[in-house]
Amino acid sequence: MTIPQEELLRSAKAGDAQAYEELVINNNGLIWSIARRYFGRGVDPDDLYQLGCLGFLKAVEGFDLEYGTQFSTYAVPKIAGEIRRFLRDDGTIKVSRSLKERSAMIKATRQRLTAALGREPGLSELSEETGLDPEEIAAAETATSATESIQKRTGEEGFALEDVLTTGAMEEEILDKIAIRDAIQKLPEREQLVIKLRFFHSLTQDKTAKLLGVSQVQVSRIEKKALKLLRNYI
Repeated sequence: MTIPQEELLRSAKAGDAQAYEELVINNNGLIWSIARRYFGRGVDPDDLYQLGCLGFLKAVEGFDLEYGTQFSTYAVPKIAGEIRRFLRDDGTIKVSRSLKERSAMIKATRQRLTAALGREPGLSELSEETGLDPEEIAAAETATSATESIQKRTGEEGFALEDVLTTGAMEEEILDKIAIRDAIQKLPEREQLVIKLRFFHSLTQDKTAKLLGVSQVQVSRIEKKALKLLRNYI
């Protein structure tokens, strides 16, 4: 029996990696349709698709089920934004000043609402406060986003990238001196994707392998290679 998308979204937002996987599979066509817009820019189509998957996962995390808008309305700019972010960092696409200003406004509003509410504001609350549509918020946040914190712990295995790269005693020194975002961006594209899926989106090696269309053994090898490179960069 096919599980309704709303039910899968609720499960995924609660940390169900299987629900994440099913959502990606069910929305394959949508992700590919966005990835095709960026063909011919010097990036392999499969890599564009995988970047789109990352944007899709971020859309799942940020979507507000109570807002009353279509999930695809929010997901499309998140998918496109992740691809554009990669191309931006590669020098192919520049972020406009107006988009940077909008992103800064959203960030300030999020911080203010978090302080007032005592929790992270939902998409509906951000939209109401800023007067922006969900897709405008998604586009602005993704266009100027940085790599997530190395301290973010996975829901399934309970470890963080920080745990692998450093010891607790080194934490403050590392955080003060190392730009982890820059270190990750030095990795080859496939290694970047595996690190993000494993450590920032809480996927197991098996789920990551299915998402990327490779074996679990290959994911394990890619992950070990990536972590070795990151240790060298740090």
